Amino acid sequence: MTDQSPRRSGGRAARRAMRAAPLTDDIRPIRPGMEGGTYQPLTGAQVARIHAAALEALEQIGLADAPPSGVEILTAVGAILGDDGRLRFPRALVEDMLAKAAKEITLCGRDPAHDLQLGGNRVHFGTAGAAVHMVDPDGRNYRESTVQDLHDAARIVDQLDNIHFLQRPMVCRDIPDNYEMDLNTIYATCAGTTKHIGTSFTEPAFVPGAFDMLHMIAGGEEAWRARPFLSNSNCFVVPPMKFATEACQVMEACIEGGMPVLLLSAGMAGATAPSTIAGAITQACAECLAGIVYVNAIRPGHPAIFGTWPFGLDLRTGAMTVGSGEQALLTAGCAQMHKFYGIPGGAAAGASDSKLPDMQAGWEQMCSNVMAGLSGLNMVYEAAGMHASLLGFCHESLILGDDLIGQAMRCVRGIEVTDETLGLDQMREVCLGGPGHYLGTDATLGRMQTDHVYPALGDRTSPKEWAELDKPDLVKKATARKEEILSERSAAQFDPALDAAIRAKFNIHLPT
Repeated sequence: MTDQSPRRSGGRAARRAMRAAPLTDDIRPIRPGMEGGTYQPLTGAQVARIHAAALEALEQIGLADAPPSGVEILTAVGAILGDDGRLRFPRALVEDMLAKAAKEITLCGRDPAHDLQLGGNRVHFGTAGAAVHMVDPDGRNYRESTVQDLHDAARIVDQLDNIHFLQRPMVCRDIPDNYEMDLNTIYATCAGTTKHIGTSFTEPAFVPGAFDMLHMIAGGEEAWRARPFLSNSNCFVVPPMKFATEACQVMEACIEGGMPVLLLSAGMAGATAPSTIAGAITQACAECLAGIVYVNAIRPGHPAIFGTWPFGLDLRTGAMTVGSGEQALLTAGCAQMHKFYGIPGGAAAGASDSKLPDMQAGWEQMCSNVMAGLSGLNMVYEAAGMHASLLGFCHESLILGDDLIGQAMRCVRGIEVTDETLGLDQMREVCLGGPGHYLGTDATLGRMQTDHVYPALGDRTSPKEWAELDKPDLVKKATARKEEILSERSAAQFDPALDAAIRAKFNIHLPT
């Protein structure tokens, strides 16, 4: 035993150095695209009933308010325009378009290392939303969000391992012109991260200018079409069961330009969708199935994400309940429907009704994030940073969300049962003439990085150690991390010549 001590001491120092270094992909315990799908809140019979009800709604109720172009596109493939102006979708048409829909989608990052492979039960977590306020946890205040806040959020996301994509989480309230706001949203996010980005457009007329900028960033239209690193988050429906006319025109323009689309149906259970969980899921599926028909009638196989985003509602007050158990069930049930249809899907989880990154935010964010991940949801939107029922976004909460999602992803990874993990050899070694514990054994030390997710900011010290460290505060630690990230040059920053060319063509509000 004494002969082994020097070797153990040297090995311990080496292991400390190894743990201080970033983990290589081959030993990371969690990573983007891990397989979920073990949690299924719906039985097979219930899934079939929801699908049948969605088809019945499309055949008998249909959707109103399609733009003239949409009416032409959809009737040409077999949709029926009624005297009441509603488009109805025969079951055979829906099934035909489902067969043509993309079953696997690659959402590209500007850096190929951040490409996301969507399909099956592969899970990815990211931001989303249209918050109009920024949360200041130190002063416990809310203020209007700005383009600088959006750029800073992109820069933070770029540095967080467990936030896999950036969909615009807030609105640039300091840019009153909607065209300039849409283009500055693209500029601010692309200049902040090389991960995949999602955004929306206010009007169809704004899309060509957006493509001009994207082609410049990509290095030309051909390069853009080969690797589109930005997708359109498209609220193509206004629940219940109506097309959003201008959003549909935006969608048509985005498809023509080679941009992936998120078909987003965001009904509120009890207000713009049935109050029951099953009813809200059914309506969302019906609306998104109409979107699948629309997209594939334009371009079969175009990358489209089945974006069922039903939200909960507190029927006592009319307030959204994005942090509720009902919300977690809505999202998990939608994920199960995506698997039934065999197409990539996304839904909302991880948002909080709490106004600050506090205990309420923690339980709300973890509940729906874990259930979304376990259900195998391909794209978990609004997974970090979102507060006040989607009205507020918080940089500190985004950073804390990286830790939280790390633990959620460890749940998604699940339990591996092999001869090695059962540990019988370890038991023999430790118990039969061994030290009587597993601390410091080769097996324990050899798996401590690959099996365990360690929080970056979460505190696991004893009360004594915590006091000796001057009682560190979690939110203050997140603020310090934010300031550290924002003090460094953005890795996604544009080449000066490209930046100058973009600024010469567009009114960019971010300072150089």
